[in-house]
Amino acid sequence: MSKLLKILVLIVMIFGCKNENSSEVSIIEIIEVIPNNGGGTIYYNLPTGDILYVEASFVNSQGENVKRNSSSYNNYIEVDGFVGDSEVEVELRAVNSNDESSEPVLVRFVPLTSFVYLVQDSIEISPDLGGVKLTWNNPSNKTVYVYLNINNGSESETRILSSKSINPNIFVRGLQAISTDFSSRVEDVDGNTTGEKNLGTYTPLFEQKIEKNSWRLVSNLSIDGNAWEGRTTNFWDDIIDTAETNNDNSYFIIWRDRNSGTLQWPLDIVVDMNKKARINRFVVWQRAYWYGGQAGVPYYYQAENLKSFDLFVSNDALNWDLLGSFDLGNPAVDGVIPEQSLEEAANGHEFSLEEVTGEFRYFKFSITSNFGSDTYVHGSEISLYGIDNL
Repeated sequence: MSKLLKILVLIVMIFGCKNENSSEVSIIEIIEVIPNNGGGTIYYNLPTGDILYVEASFVNSQGENVKRNSSSYNNYIEVDGFVGDSEVEVELRAVNSNDESSEPVLVRFVPLTSFVYLVQDSIEISPDLGGVKLTWNNPSNKTVYVYLNINNGSESETRILSSKSINPNIFVRGLQAISTDFSSRVEDVDGNTTGEKNLGTYTPLFEQKIEKNSWRLVSNLSIDGNAWEGRTTNFWDDIIDTAETNNDNSYFIIWRDRNSGTLQWPLDIVVDMNKKARINRFVVWQRAYWYGGQAGVPYYYQAENLKSFDLFVSNDALNWDLLGSFDLGNPAVDGVIPEQSLEEAANGHEFSLEEVTGEFRYFKFSITSNFGSDTYVHGSEISLYGIDNL
């Protein structure tokens, strides 16, 4: 090997070692740390130069190694996954576009008590029709899992309730109207969990389907849904349209040509139940049979089916109280309806109300949109659930 070649090799080795063992990226300057429930927000000044992002490395309360990134457009990074009330360590590095990182800056702070404990302490439970209603306070606005344990003395089960809302109202249905014990445990996405807490003993209220044999159409307040094989009264005949056959034909058809030549939203169907009831939920079904479509393929979420509506109640058919505005949603992805959404439509779209209604005799189903047709609107069935014959 020549003397010149030896010098070149030595130079490469020296610079190679320097690049391998040192960094040209300057370190981050920490400004402050603001602890929060189960974590904290670290504010910093970025070093000058070509910085792509900041990386935080830490071990969460489950003993897992975690990395979080924050864009160079930010001057802060959020870390979480801690139980809280004890000191934690977080390493911060600045990383440039060549994937070179600065020397770590070690940040120590004490997170506040994890939000799972705040949720657990704030859970309130109250009897409801066919079950119970749970509310809680989740100031973090992060996802929690509430494991609700239910025991009526002869049967026990656990329901998993999930929400990231600050103040959710969650209904647990399908429970018998007998004395039942409830307890809960709360967990976050990182696996941090509370212990089990006794919520008390409650008796769910008796829920029943509102019988429809006395229901009558209020024609002068309603749209005409009697086109072709459709009948407005099919909306409450207790026959749910199916995709497999057209033998039932159990749906209404609102046709513009029988309604002044246009679909003038909203399209109202007003029903006199000829009795009084209170409800806490209801179920709506779309038309299922698809004329001209592939055999057995349902017409759910297609152009002529109803999509959104308002529901009103009244005791005189003059003064109406709005129970809510509702929407079936559009689950199509590139024109394809997921199997799960088809199953949901076949089982009926269930809507729970925020609270049990007062007594009412009339209801108005006010259709506000369909899935795209300007000619027809279809719907198959509606069922109400609550307390009948008041």
